[in-house]
Amino acid sequence: MTTRQAAVFDLDGTLVDNMRFHASAWVQVSKGWGLEIPLEFFERETAGKKNAEILALLLKRDLDAEELARLSERKESLYRELYRPHLAPVAGLRAFLNRLDAAGIALAIATLAPAANRSMVLQGLGLQSTFSLIIGAEQTRRGKPAPDIYLAAAAALGLEPSACVAFEDAVNGVVSARDAGMGVVGLTTSTSAEALRAAGAGWTAPDFTSLPAEVEEMFGTVAAA
Repeated sequence: MTTRQAAVFDLDGTLVDNMRFHASAWVQVSKGWGLEIPLEFFERETAGKKNAEILALLLKRDLDAEELARLSERKESLYRELYRPHLAPVAGLRAFLNRLDAAGIALAIATLAPAANRSMVLQGLGLQSTFSLIIGAEQTRRGKPAPDIYLAAAAALGLEPSACVAFEDAVNGVVSARDAGMGVVGLTTSTSAEALRAAGAGWTAPDFTSLPAEVEEMFGTVAAA
């Protein structure tokens, strides 16, 4: 089995189990625009997309920069208000990151989450110095499922995508990493294992305490007994 040199993590739904809070925020703000959209739509269809893409889909028009910033901040500030009291890592995350670091694996994040959301999670969990690289929406033209963000992460790491494994929780994210040429581990925090595998995930797990042995072997790590 080929040893991988980098682990590239999505943030929302992967490092933290927070997708229902994003969906709830979208439901609330869209009601203010006279839209009645079920929670499941946001959980299924918009995960991994840029706010500009989501807002254009909801409002059926493009937005100028000022309106995009204003409406995005309305939703994101509500999300942070809803999720902040519940902030916690996905089970087993810290131990897995420690094993990867001890094995010399490069650790990166590829997320469409805005900077304020990233800071809330990484600072709140004390992980701000854990990752050597963070690729965000501001560094890519298209959101997931386009492969741009994972291609950018591999390029910034100085590696071929095939030397990296992505960790994702959503179909859009799995497709993005798969099409970039990375192996993909799907976390079932917000999407079924079947849907993640159909999208291209090679492995699935409910959290980081029960990763398949093949995943640990790819990185040369051994889970604690």
